[in-house]
Amino acid sequence: MWQAFIVVFREGFESFLIVGIILAYLRRIGQNHLVPAMYWGIGASVLASAGMGYMLSKGVNESLWEGVFGVVTIVLVGSLVIHMWKAGPQIKRDMESRLSRISARPSKGLAFAGVFLFTLVMITKEGMETVLMLFQIHDPTIVTGIILGVAGTVAISWAWVNFGHLINVKRFFQVTAIFLLLFMVQIAIYSFHEFSEAGVLPNSAVLHEATEPFSPTGLYGRWFSAIAIGACAIWLIGAGVNDSVKKKNKAVSGIDQNPRIAVQ
Repeated sequence: MWQAFIVVFREGFESFLIVGIILAYLRRIGQNHLVPAMYWGIGASVLASAGMGYMLSKGVNESLWEGVFGVVTIVLVGSLVIHMWKAGPQIKRDMESRLSRISARPSKGLAFAGVFLFTLVMITKEGMETVLMLFQIHDPTIVTGIILGVAGTVAISWAWVNFGHLINVKRFFQVTAIFLLLFMVQIAIYSFHEFSEAGVLPNSAVLHEATEPFSPTGLYGRWFSAIAIGACAIWLIGAGVNDSVKKKNKAVSGIDQNPRIAVQ
């Protein structure tokens, strides 16, 4: 359940921020007539993601395909998480730069299509990531996790709109990135387990038996969520303490450099 919650929670909030950036930029430059293109793009991306989810649920129940999609998930999500970690601060600027070129096209039809396609690609990327990761979760309470994730996304989005200055978005994405990278480790073990079950590895029977306890339903695999969330909580507490110390040191340094304040 908690794996599904974190996945939907993070990807949902990331989608919300993307939509917020697009909407705010279009309104700021006075291109309100292009806002419907964004909404059409969101709708199309939801349909595309749902379609992929439907195909996965109907056509890839065999062990070999589950292993293949596990590897695809690791490569796609892992690379995107690392990219977001490195390029996160510049993403807003890069998105606005692309939107500037798209919305400035002389033809209204081309500008509308450009905003539509830009939104479709950006949101579908998040949707595809979500579908691929949810497909790797073998938990009977996954639906509960998805519902809680959606509720959490709505709550944090509302809080961002009303109390954005109080939310440390940088830490939010960092801690959820850590969870997803840990999740990639479990998916790697599970994919290896499925490849051995499919018989494509040397000594598959032995390897399948050895990795069984680490599968999502195995003895150790069932403890993954608790371990991952505990690790993220410890990191978040450490990051919070570090931020507090830096803020305090900066304040003290500011007082030392200002004689008038120091005297008072």
